Amino acid sequence: MNLPFTPIAEYVNISRAPFLISGPCSAESEAQVLASCLPLKDLGASVLRAGVWKPRTRPNSFEGHGEKALPWVIEAKKQTGLPVAVEVATPAHVELALKYGIDILWIGARTTVNPFSVQDIADALRGVDVPVWIKNPVNPDLALWIGAIERVAGAGKTKIAAIHRGFSTTDTHYRNAPMWQIALALKTELPDLPLIGDPSHMGGKRAYLAELSQKFLDLNYDGLMIESHANPAEAWSDAAQQLTATDLAHLLACLSMRVGRQDNTDAGFQDELATLRQKIDHIDKEFIQLLRLRMNLVEQVCDYKIAHNVAIFQTERWNDIFQTRNAWAEELEINPAFVEEIYKLIYIESIRKHHESQKLSQPKNVI
Repeated sequence: MNLPFTPIAEYVNISRAPFLISGPCSAESEAQVLASCLPLKDLGASVLRAGVWKPRTRPNSFEGHGEKALPWVIEAKKQTGLPVAVEVATPAHVELALKYGIDILWIGARTTVNPFSVQDIADALRGVDVPVWIKNPVNPDLALWIGAIERVAGAGKTKIAAIHRGFSTTDTHYRNAPMWQIALALKTELPDLPLIGDPSHMGGKRAYLAELSQKFLDLNYDGLMIESHANPAEAWSDAAQQLTATDLAHLLACLSMRVGRQDNTDAGFQDELATLRQKIDHIDKEFIQLLRLRMNLVEQVCDYKIAHNVAIFQTERWNDIFQTRNAWAEELEINPAFVEEIYKLIYIESIRKHHESQKLSQPKNVI
């Protein structure tokens, strides 16, 4: 897919690496917005953020002050000279944000999940030169994320970025499961699309912000959106995931920047990297050849089951595979959960082969 995307550095002054967007989860008062945002300029933030409209999971939670808060955000913009970003969920939000001079709009996870809402926003943006950043949908659906990006791009927008904030699953470690493979698949589909990591919403707790921020940088994300509040303990929303400016400064100081391949011209580095990758390619080829041999045996099992009228799914075999493979993985110091996911895919493909073989073995009706 070849969509034209404008690099963020062409419309935002990126003063530090990693590129940083920061500010409070919610704009609670003018004093709170200024106290939270003014110190961020000295930390090298390039964009300020604040929640003006807050779509909450349940009613009667603080859902933002709406239009009333927009002048507070603009005042932070005036006093720092930094561009400001807010979330929009309706065409009315877009109209008001543009009326007050908001520089960047983002579409939240609860909106991205609804193509009707995204299309309404895209239509409201036609003819307006404003950057739009799009968070991943709440549920792990790559097509929905790409679809939202395509809808906004279809409105003539090129200043688009994606924000990876994680997905709602049964995983209870982080607030939202990273599911890195979906974000990497997005970059594969849209390689020129800027990608921003949101460790605040992904982690949900301050304790996770540093490790997730480092992971985003290790995966070569373009920037980080980290929530900062003057007094997180008293925050009206998402108090557990916000940092003071001082704590944010400590976090940023601990991050290690990785050198991208395109930035490293050292010949020795490139030669060693090429050698290691060739070894990986060789092993991967052998791995795929072994998968082919395994599928050959699966096909023989299929034929045997069909010949003896045996059911496709055998609970004992299923349990044996996952118990033994996990044990083998532990012996070799490989994450058993990782191996289990691989074997789930292999077993699903084996069952598909069984069904396919059964269909081929059934006699055709003769009319």
